[in-house]
Amino acid sequence: MSPDPHALRTRHGAVSLLAHPSPIERLTRLEAALGNGVRIYVKRDDVAGIGGGGNKLRKLEFLLGDAIAQGCDTFVTTGGLQSNHARLSAAASALMGLACELVLADVVPRHDADYRGNGNLLLDAIFGATVHRVPGDADRSAFLQARAEALREEGRTPYVVGAGGSSPVGALGYVACAWEILGQEAALGERFARIVVPNGSAGTHAGLAAGMAAAGEDVARVQSYAVLATPERAHAETLALAQTTLAANALPGSVAAADVVIDGSQRGEGYGIPTPAMREAVELLARTEGLLLDPVYSGKAFAGLLAAIRKGTFEPGEAVLYVMTGGVPGLFAYREVFDALTTAEI
Repeated sequence: MSPDPHALRTRHGAVSLLAHPSPIERLTRLEAALGNGVRIYVKRDDVAGIGGGGNKLRKLEFLLGDAIAQGCDTFVTTGGLQSNHARLSAAASALMGLACELVLADVVPRHDADYRGNGNLLLDAIFGATVHRVPGDADRSAFLQARAEALREEGRTPYVVGAGGSSPVGALGYVACAWEILGQEAALGERFARIVVPNGSAGTHAGLAAGMAAAGEDVARVQSYAVLATPERAHAETLALAQTTLAANALPGSVAAADVVIDGSQRGEGYGIPTPAMREAVELLARTEGLLLDPVYSGKAFAGLLAAIRKGTFEPGEAVLYVMTGGVPGLFAYREVFDALTTAEI
C-alpha cells in the first residue's frame, strides 16, 4: 500500500487550494497520431484549484499552511516577470486573507507589450499583489530580505519564500503528489515506465523524487527536462533539494545522484526563450486532445517526451505519465510567437 498523501498534508498543516487527487487521463488521439504503441497519460495538475491552476498550488498548500501557523500576514516571494509561482502566490494569498508582495525580475530578453503587461503579470494585479519589478541581474535574495525588514518595521509579519516555492517545505507538495500517483497506478492497474515533468526551480522533480524514495519506489522513474538552469546545475539543485526534503521532514529513504535523471535537450537558448520543438508540442497537443501547454515549462518538457517517444525510447505497450504543470496564462504573454504559426509551417 502506498503512503497516505492526506495524512502528510494533515501532519504538516497544509491548507486546501486544490482537489486531491488530480485526475490522470489517457491521450488516445495523440497516441494514434504518433502511431508507435506507447500509452500516454497526463496528470492534470494544470486544471486544479484556484488562480488558473498549476503545480505551484501543491507547494503553496504547505507554504501557506506554514505561514499561517507562524502567524504571518504577508506572503513575500519572487520569480520572473511571467512567473506562474508569483501568480498563484497572489491568488492563494488572497484566498487565505494574506497580503502578497512579489519581487519580479526581468530575466527573459523579451520587450514586447504582451510579455511585459499581459499573461501572469495582468493576473498578479487582478489578484491584488504588490509588485516590485527589478533588473534581471538584481540580488533578489537581498531585495526580499530588505523588503521583509521594511514590512516588520511597519508592524507586519512577513513570510519569505524563494523562487518557485522550491524549499523543503514547498517540495512536500510533490512528495504528496508522488504518493497520489502510486495510488492511482494501483487503481488503474498501470505502472508508468517514466513520470515526466519540467525542471525550473527544481521543486517539482525534487519532491517527486523524495516521495518515491520515501515510498521505497524506483526514484529514477521520475525524469525532468531542464528549462531554466543548465542540466548540470539543475541536477545538483534537484539532488540537494530532494535529500534536504527527506532529512528536514523526517521521511525515510534516500536519493543518490544516479537517481536524478535530467535531460537538457529542450532548454534551447535559455529560460523563457521559445524553441520550434516547444511550438510544435503546444500545437500538436492542442489539436489532438484540446489541451494547452505553456511556452516556458510544460511546452518544452512535453517536446522532450515527444522526442523520446518518436525515437523509440519506450517499447510499444509501455505507459508514460506526463505531469501537466499548468502555466497557460503564459501563452498570452507569448502571442507574437504563436502568431507566426498562422503563416509558417512547423
